[in-house]
Amino acid sequence: MYIFRKKIALIGICLAVLSTVFCPFLNVLFAGNWNLYQVDVNLFLITNVILAMLLLFAIVEKPTFFRLLSILFLLWTLLAPAAVYFKTNNYFGMKLTDGLLAKTIHFQWGWLVLICLAGLLLLCVSKPKPIN
Repeated sequence: MYIFRKKIALIGICLAVLSTVFCPFLNVLFAGNWNLYQVDVNLFLITNVILAMLLLFAIVEKPTFFRLLSILFLLWTLLAPAAVYFKTNNYFGMKLTDGLLAKTIHFQWGWLVLICLAGLLLLCVSKPKPIN
C-alpha cells in the first residue's frame, strides 16, 4: 500500500511536458537555443510517451505502476544528457570535426529542470510509516 499524492503528480507531469517544449536544452552557436524536440525527435517522443503513461497511471490511481515508471523516467532523464553528449562528440566520426562541433554546442538548464521534475514525480509515491 502506497501513499499517492495525485495533485503533485499531475502538476509535475504537466510541468515536465512543458519543459520539453519551452526550456532550452542545448545552445548551438549559430542556431540559438534548442528545446528537446530540436535536439532529437526520438528522445522527445520517448520522453513524452513515458510522461503520457505516467499520466495514465496517475489518473487511474495505480501507485505501484506509477512508482516503477517514475523510476524509469528518472533513469531515462539521467541517460538522455549522456546520450546527447556522446552524439555531439562523435557525430562525424572524425576527431577534428567532432572536436570543433563539441566546442560550439553547450548544455543549458533544461536538463536540470527535467531531472528535478523526474525526482519530484518519484517523491509523489511513498510507503506509509508504521505506527508504533
